[in-house]
Amino acid sequence: MNRVEFVASIAELAGLKKSEADRAVSAFIDVVTSELSKGEEIRLIGFGNFCVSHRNASEGRNMKTGETVKIPARNLPKFKPGKNLKEAVAKGRK
Repeated sequence: MNRVEFVASIAELAGLKKSEADRAVSAFIDVVTSELSKGEEIRLIGFGNFCVSHRNASEGRNMKTGETVKIPARNLPKFKPGKNLKEAVAKGRK
């Protein structure tokens, strides 16, 4: 499912115009992006948690040359699915 299909599904389920659903999806993305960039966590009970995961600096190898490469420390967005989402996905995989 791409964004256009996602917005159309939201519009249909919520009884909204597609333009209203698109604004709601954009607002959701903006809020998640803003909060995670501040290091905050978003908890949607039953659905899941959006949080920031920190990766320490490490060393890797360039596969072509075998040369050691330094990989800098960084923060990455992470999603942890909630119980209801896990159960729904498990039921769909039979």
